[in-house]
Amino acid sequence: MYRKLMADRAAKLICSTPEFDDLVAEIGLSSHTNGITDAIDRAKLRAELDSIIAHLYGLSKFEFAHVLSIFPIVPQPTKDTAFQAYRDIDRLGDN
Repeated sequence: MYRKLMADRAAKLICSTPEFDDLVAEIGLSSHTNGITDAIDRAKLRAELDSIIAHLYGLSKFEFAHVLSIFPIVPQPTKDTAFQAYRDIDRLGDN
């Protein structure tokens, strides 16, 4: 489950210009135009990747919250988005 979630998000972050069309074809996006260039959407994808990686490392929600809390230069809204994504991934696993 995590492999596909990570690959989809990473592809959308990486493959956003025509230079990546060969990679796009290999990973299953229909076009580089499906890549994400909007700053807010890119931040959300990065937060989702952080949460997936926390799951891969086996971090509990309390451990992940602690990890997020020790990065003072990361804005609180970014931390909140990552933690919400962690909970969303938990719900996916429950289904």
